[in-house]
Amino acid sequence: MQLFKLLFLFILTPSVVSAEVHEATLNNGMKIFVKEDTRSPVVVSQVWYRAGSIDEVNGKTGIAHVLEHMMFKGTKTSRPGEFSEIIAAAGGRENAFTGADYTCYFQQLEKSQLPVALKMEADRMQNLIITEEEFNKEINVVMEERRWRTDDKPTSKANELMQSLAFVSHPYGRPIVGWMDDLENMHYSDAQEWYNDWYAPNNAILVVAGDVSSTDVFKLAKKYFGNIPSRKIKERKPQIEAKQKGVRRAELKAPSKLSYIQMGYKVPALDKNLDKDSTEIYALEVLAGILSNTSTSRLNQNVVNNAGFAVSASASYAMLTRGGLSLFELYATPSEGVSVEKVEKALKDELAKIVENGVTEDELSRIKTGVIAGDVYQKDSVFYQGMQIGQLETMGYSYKLMDQYTNKIKKVTSEQIQMVAKKYLVDEALTLVTLDPQPLDPNYKPQGKPHVH
Repeated sequence: MQLFKLLFLFILTPSVVSAEVHEATLNNGMKIFVKEDTRSPVVVSQVWYRAGSIDEVNGKTGIAHVLEHMMFKGTKTSRPGEFSEIIAAAGGRENAFTGADYTCYFQQLEKSQLPVALKMEADRMQNLIITEEEFNKEINVVMEERRWRTDDKPTSKANELMQSLAFVSHPYGRPIVGWMDDLENMHYSDAQEWYNDWYAPNNAILVVAGDVSSTDVFKLAKKYFGNIPSRKIKERKPQIEAKQKGVRRAELKAPSKLSYIQMGYKVPALDKNLDKDSTEIYALEVLAGILSNTSTSRLNQNVVNNAGFAVSASASYAMLTRGGLSLFELYATPSEGVSVEKVEKALKDELAKIVENGVTEDELSRIKTGVIAGDVYQKDSVFYQGMQIGQLETMGYSYKLMDQYTNKIKKVTSEQIQMVAKKYLVDEALTLVTLDPQPLDPNYKPQGKPHVH
């Protein structure tokens, strides 16, 4: 099982997918998207639910991810684990992941095996069995996963602290895997409630990419999913983050060899209405690339190589979110003997240079060339073509956004980048977390372990 924190999965991914996407909607409201790609006899099937940690409530954090685990624990006609066994016997691979904005279940198979995947996905969409016995086993697995992904990793704990400090009243402040106290007190009825609330065809989409005919896929989708009744989906209340009016700082003490610093500035995400002015969003997107995208980026060159203040430094920006909010983040691991205060200043100095002088034409050209090159690279991944469609549609965008992406990037100017840096990357909107390294215990053993699903 994977936990997805969307840090911008679309960089260098322009409009290759959108050209040949076929779509349909079943009578029960389930949307179907098909991307035909006949280069190899492989098909990728993905079922996406618009249900992620953003939809959780206090006291039940992590339930979206827990239910993802339970989806492999049997239905009225299958026993626990049988789904995975059947896919493996068909020569395929399968898994799932949970994000803040969605949950996705996928299979990759030889094309003739597509009906096998769709039949089983339709079965667990409507016939999942959640027993107390299986839940009690699996909740311990999830807690192990939390320990492995977060509690055993100082930088992951710092990131969790960052999110909870940056987002006070918005659910993006909650960890996707959930708080440990919530997991320890979770009941199998919580998983059943989540399943009943969100797992319905009118809250899901099916994406199929690969060596298939869209006509055939639509027929299969109707056959397996068409008779599943739609259900009323719970009303989603507006969740607005309180306006930040000053720097928020926190220090985390944890065993580590090196210190760490993470800085996040509150910035907007792309509006769902693609006709609205998106100049600022694409300028922030290009700025993240200029700071961090390659070995020649500013942070790597100036903070790591030239000054030697850090062993690594990077930036990220998630321009696409269902919740309408995002962070423009900077990360750095200070070199041994260098204080986090010195690295913080160095990172801010790089931002100040851009506010003062903008960026060079060479930098802009490098980023834009990379976007065009991504058009070629992206065609090599059938799975990722499906991912793009699924993420966009589940977050409330249209897959047709990819028609705009490259051209919007090409139009970004140095002046626009200056403007967004000056407007948004200010202390009033800054949250900062530092890691104060504590002595390492040579006898310490990690408390968690990874798990497939």
